[in-house]
Amino acid sequence: MDTPRTKTDTGTGTGTGTPAGTTARAGRRRLAAGASAVALLALAGACAADPAGTRAALPAPAATAGSRATPSVTTGTGTATGTTTAKPTATATATGPEADGEIPDGRAPSPFETATPAVGNLDAPLREALQRAATDARAQRIEMTVTSGWRSKAYQQRLLDRAVIRYGSPERARQFVNTPDKSAHVTGKAVDVGPTDADYWLVQHGAEYGLCQVYANEIWHFELLTRPGGTCPAQLQDAAG
Repeated sequence: MDTPRTKTDTGTGTGTGTPAGTTARAGRRRLAAGASAVALLALAGACAADPAGTRAALPAPAATAGSRATPSVTTGTGTATGTTTAKPTATATATGPEADGEIPDGRAPSPFETATPAVGNLDAPLREALQRAATDARAQRIEMTVTSGWRSKAYQQRLLDRAVIRYGSPERARQFVNTPDKSAHVTGKAVDVGPTDADYWLVQHGAEYGLCQVYANEIWHFELLTRPGGTCPAQLQDAAG
């Protein structure tokens, strides 16, 4: 004969597959779900009444396995934390003829525009002297610009070739444009200044900054040939010497 199943006060039996025990367990789950629902409704009411305060009291959710935290990224040259590193902004560089020191028609960079190769590649002492002169000239309402500065050898040769066509012979061209191996523009130690009022201002005051007009036929061509306040050497007749 089958052994009789003994029931407890809560309706659970010692055997398996008891219908009454299953019913009791389902009842407890419904009671627990109901209590959770009541608690959630109470929490929702609290959030509506005081959203900021309730959110502050809640614990932060823990990251689950497989989830990725948002990395903290810094800008500039600093190192970012996490999985992403911010890249510094690239510096723009000149391309085409400007990279050779050519200044396009219509442009008139100031002595402070060092991103322009014709200005930025000038010999540092010359550029600094020119900037000091430009600052003082501006105080007298004279704006100084660079019409030509540093030049690559290739650009200097192009200028010489054009001058030969313009003046009809290499000898005549050499009075205005030097060869690449002799030009002070190629070494960054010569600068042509504009406009005309700035040229005349620098002719008069250039020696105060060490800047000297080199050629008698070029009032715009200056080189650093003396100490500030010194005496400039005698001018050459032209670029041919």
